[in-house]
Amino acid sequence: MSSTTPPRLDTRGAVQGLGLIVGFLVAVEVASGVLQGYYTPIFPQIADHLSISEGDVNWFEAAQLIVSALCVPLLSRLADLIGHQRVLLLSTAVTAVGSWALAFSPTFSTFLIGWALQGAYVVWLPLEVAIIHRRTRDSGRQELLTRRGAAVLVGALELAVIVGALSSGLLVDTLDMNLILAIPAIVVTAVFFVILVGVENSPGEATGGIDWTGLTLITLALGLIMGGFVVLRLDGVGSILAWALVVVGLAALVPFWRYESGQADPIVDVRLLASAKQWPVQLTAFLFGIPVLGGQIPLSTFAQADPAERGYGLGADSAFVSTLIGVYVITLAIGAFTLPLTSRWLGVRRALMVSCLLVALGYALWIPFHDSTGQALLNMAIAGLGSGALVAALPAAAAAAAPPDRTGFATGMTNATKTVGGAIASSIFAIALASKGIEGVTEAEAPLSGYLTVWAVCSVAALLAAVSLLAAPKHAFSDKGAPVEE
Repeated sequence: MSSTTPPRLDTRGAVQGLGLIVGFLVAVEVASGVLQGYYTPIFPQIADHLSISEGDVNWFEAAQLIVSALCVPLLSRLADLIGHQRVLLLSTAVTAVGSWALAFSPTFSTFLIGWALQGAYVVWLPLEVAIIHRRTRDSGRQELLTRRGAAVLVGALELAVIVGALSSGLLVDTLDMNLILAIPAIVVTAVFFVILVGVENSPGEATGGIDWTGLTLITLALGLIMGGFVVLRLDGVGSILAWALVVVGLAALVPFWRYESGQADPIVDVRLLASAKQWPVQLTAFLFGIPVLGGQIPLSTFAQADPAERGYGLGADSAFVSTLIGVYVITLAIGAFTLPLTSRWLGVRRALMVSCLLVALGYALWIPFHDSTGQALLNMAIAGLGSGALVAALPAAAAAAAPPDRTGFATGMTNATKTVGGAIASSIFAIALASKGIEGVTEAEAPLSGYLTVWAVCSVAALLAAVSLLAAPKHAFSDKGAPVEE
């Protein structure tokens, strides 16, 4: 009884200081939003700048996502060891280097390297959620405050996506491409100093070291799988070598899993991931990555396709694509900001399931309705409402189901699994949008059947994500010490 009063005083101080911390972290998410929105309206212009085909742009996303998927477990583990702020600084520095490389890359290969390095930003949101989760530990409302903080961060992220998309769409016809590509690099560099000054570092709570053997094994497995997709793109679906690489890569996951299961401090805590409270969240993140990451570039290139020449597309220029993205991202922000409310009404798990179903519906509507701007806006708005809530909710749900010394890992893995899903989807979509061997379609163009395949895959993936959440136990998404939200 004598210990009751001091925690209450500490709680008030922790909650009051939370607003300041979230304010600085919002600046980081502004930079993240710029990165995620800025390039999308100008992908066709980037393809022209590098003299590559429309379908080949998908390989940028595939390369970045696979590098992101590999760096997230490493950086998340490092964050639990040395502190989240220090790793946030490290990942921002790497992202800045990649961003500057894009501004000065003259070829497809060098641009691909820069784009892959830029993928280090993917760990920002999980680390920020982990920082908030730790900061609110003694509040008595840790999971609720973490969800609210995540919603604010994602809302800021989505609003910044609008700013980034509108900026590039307006500038692409007036500035040199190298100068246009330098603007995100300037923003990321500035944010590095914001983190350095405004976000305090707390020491890590985990013990042990880095599991380099485990990292090597998972890198080998994912490298083989992605290599198989590359060969499929080059040689076609009949390639025996391509399928052999994919099968060997999948088989390599077995020794990786067995090795990690026996480690005290694994790079990927497979025992935690296999727990009943974690695996449905992580599987949902993987499936969600297919539409939210893999579907971005196809939507941009479809919108800018000229229907008079191809028989499909919206014939939009970069500026109008920016407007379309702006409308889409507004719905993302609405989905994120309303997450606390929908979670209160429906319970956290049901709110997540409804969000998945909205994403599935939005992409399914693209299949019959893709002939006008109005149809596109409706489809994107429906998918956006669900996507915004999921981006905010998944890291918070993972943190709620993780021990204190694994929050960085658990939140990071939601982005790792999401990026693996997006990377695989981007590779498959690059193959689906390839025009090789299709009569009447030039090499630089993508067939309509490819776009229909993309939307169908995105819709089914989101539907399966909703189903996967049914496997989670009822208490998986409840606040500690609070009644179960079901």
